[in-house]
Amino acid sequence: MSDQSKQPQHDPASPDEDHPVLKLRQFMPYRLNHLAETVSRSFSKIYADKYGIGIPEWRVLATLGEHGSMAARDIGRETSMHKTKVSRAVSALAEKGFLERNRSSGDQREHPLQLSKKGLALYEDIVPKALSYSKGLLDALTADQKAMLEDILDRLALAADPTSMD
Repeated sequence: MSDQSKQPQHDPASPDEDHPVLKLRQFMPYRLNHLAETVSRSFSKIYADKYGIGIPEWRVLATLGEHGSMAARDIGRETSMHKTKVSRAVSALAEKGFLERNRSSGDQREHPLQLSKKGLALYEDIVPKALSYSKGLLDALTADQKAMLEDILDRLALAADPTSMD
């Protein structure tokens, strides 16, 4: 008889104080992530087929459109994307002619990035669609719910930020 068979097996269908069960679909981090992924995939249909870019490329494009010139590491911080994902997105956008790498007078490892004319045209084409998409989501809410959502998102961001606890 193995050691495992001697131990009482916990039945997840009957949780108790000693063996709580996490229901993933009710777990707040999962729900937030699932919603974010669903919204991102839905919005990506606006630009993916027409321009051949994915979600990471869109986030880099949008960040450069908002801020102008930035280093890849700063884009990573701004978008909360891993440096590898940013690097791949930057390479894909550069290959398609949507962004340019500038020479930096300082650190030769970091090249400021900016949208090319083609990238700026793409950005200007997508932004009104992005704003309309966002408005469509928010139109599902009342004015009070919109204000409450903003407050809830701010509070959750603060609660999840370990640096805010200092």
